[in-house]
Amino acid sequence: MRVSQAMVKDVTAVMEDETIERVLKILSSQLLSGIPVVSEDMKVLGFISENDIINAALPSYFSLLQSASFIPDLNQFIRNLEKLKNKKVSEYMTHPALTVKENAALIHVADLMIRHNLKILPVVDECDKLIGIVTRMDILRSAMEGLL
Repeated sequence: MRVSQAMVKDVTAVMEDETIERVLKILSSQLLSGIPVVSEDMKVLGFISENDIINAALPSYFSLLQSASFIPDLNQFIRNLEKLKNKKVSEYMTHPALTVKENAALIHVADLMIRHNLKILPVVDECDKLIGIVTRMDILRSAMEGLL
């Protein structure tokens, strides 16, 4: 099975000058863990995820200890998020984003997601323009349907 058969085509993306606050609202309202960052012509420039934002708010604790249980003060986390909310996505996005083509095999995409610890991958056409996303759940759903 190919990505084009499992991907979500109706996707939301943001531009790199969007604010972190707006991205958090989009992620929350759409129950997503991340979102592609695109140029005006829909070319994928990067990807911003909840993990990128958490790492920006807790850079020393989260990256060093790799566990939220060591956060000394939740208020500090909230204060750091407050400082980030008007910052631009371009400052915190992962770039370049790992992308896949619509004709890629889903098993290949599953391997990429496992190796890079990703939940979502942007799907691009031959011109690297965003045409959809594929999630781990899309792959699992396809496997359950016996389509892999």
